[in-house]
Amino acid sequence: MRSFVLAAALLGAASALPAQQPAASGAAAPAAGRLPAGWLARLDRPNAKLEDLKFEAMGGGYHVTTGPSTILYDPGARASGNFTLSATFTQMKPSNHPEGYGLFIDGGELDGPGQNYAYFLVRQDGKAIVLHRAGADVHRIMEWTDHPAIVKVGESGKATNTLSVAVGADSVRFLVNGQPFTAIGRDHFGSADGIYGLRVNHNLDVHVADLKYTPPAP
Repeated sequence: MRSFVLAAALLGAASALPAQQPAASGAAAPAAGRLPAGWLARLDRPNAKLEDLKFEAMGGGYHVTTGPSTILYDPGARASGNFTLSATFTQMKPSNHPEGYGLFIDGGELDGPGQNYAYFLVRQDGKAIVLHRAGADVHRIMEWTDHPAIVKVGESGKATNTLSVAVGADSVRFLVNGQPFTAIGRDHFGSADGIYGLRVNHNLDVHVADLKYTPPAP
């Protein structure tokens, strides 16, 4: 299997690109009645409407229907030290254009212009990507890349993939269905500590199951 471990030289060369969508100008919002209790939504576009987003607890997990691209998080859900974050995502129907969904870590200042987080996404054509958002900039740590472990949307119109982010002392490993996608030095993210949650791009219908944060052993 092709190795997807990102070389250190490429890390140094990762360039800051304009954000895929403009950062929202206001604070993260609770979207009363449209989010589970305790969760917040941070929409990408300042002119996006919370009414166009639906995020609800369902079947022991969560169901997200966008609308606008967003991150979703409980501000009290913070990771630190060595940890693993994982969840199983089912794209319920194809989107008109391949759009990504997945996990984010390293979240900070999510309610203001200095928002910061790293995110790991897959999409319906069997590709995955790792990015880092800092304010209005997005750093493409690894571009959209094919991986044989990613389940593509098939004849059923659905695709299920389990994403994991394993943060160790020296590196952050990104896995799809238990198979390594890439590994990046932890210091590239500062510390990787911070708020964690979900990232779902626009016009998607996704079910999330088994969202799990595993902290370091005592």
